[in-house]
Amino acid sequence: MSNTIIDTNFKFPGQKSVYKGKVREVYNINDDQLVMIATDRLSAFDVVMPKGIPYKGQILNQIATKMMKATEDLVPNWLVATPDPNVAVGHLCEPFKVEMVIRGYLSGHAAREYKAGKRLLCGVAMPEGMKENDKFPDPIITPATKAEMGDHDEDISREDILKRGIVSEEDYEILEDYTRKLFQRGTEIAASRGLILVDTKYEFGKTKDGKIVLIDEIHTPDSSRYFYADGYQERQDRGEAQKQLSKEFVRQWLIANGFQGLEGQQVPEMSDEYITSVSDRYIELYENITGESFKKADVSNIQNRIEENVLNYL
Repeated sequence: MSNTIIDTNFKFPGQKSVYKGKVREVYNINDDQLVMIATDRLSAFDVVMPKGIPYKGQILNQIATKMMKATEDLVPNWLVATPDPNVAVGHLCEPFKVEMVIRGYLSGHAAREYKAGKRLLCGVAMPEGMKENDKFPDPIITPATKAEMGDHDEDISREDILKRGIVSEEDYEILEDYTRKLFQRGTEIAASRGLILVDTKYEFGKTKDGKIVLIDEIHTPDSSRYFYADGYQERQDRGEAQKQLSKEFVRQWLIANGFQGLEGQQVPEMSDEYITSVSDRYIELYENITGESFKKADVSNIQNRIEENVLNYL
């Protein structure tokens, strides 16, 4: 599995700083542009897995850039260029310290909270009598914020966001409006591919001239959950699990192998066969979400390829 990109250490002209997230590495060029590199790292339960997944970075980057182009008539975004399959270049932005999570269905974290007896999520009421994976009457926005300590995301209500001054009321109304518009478009795109966009998250930032724009990834299997539309209702009626297109399958494998990111737990060993199966699943996700065949980039020397393409662009 050597043909993966796990870490980068580039020195680009005009480079001011580097931010390394769970999956992406972001290079600040002259306090003007950002070069965002999607690595092949895999994160689950806020923990980065020890091995990379072939083509994962390319898949995430290409889905995100396609979806940004498919929504730019609704919501402005940070993207300027994609000089390499793993790279997006865009405007330097000041990110908002909240993630706008929107849920059309009672799944994942929301379902776990519901099962525990909670009927309020981020200050939003969830109706009584719902089953896991049922559709909400209307999509609900359940924001998350980074904890002061560590990388864990924490649920937060609109009221707390405003009260703590994390986002101004004027800006927050724009974030909510953009979130609903993007989710509606994402739902339509998914439906055209025979999929249901279950839930997703959006991140926003402000450009130097104060414009609010969409940043980071959008409608990827890492940031979103998809179901297959075909057979959805029948599975619900029979009380069966839904067929998912998201990295939930990795989380379920980890849970089955005794890992949920809790203290003292060890990440289970991922065999080469398992890693290949995860890579194949991501390719399947790409093809289903975009409706296009996936073209594998040359991975004989990913570091050199990325460096060359970014330098040619800059």
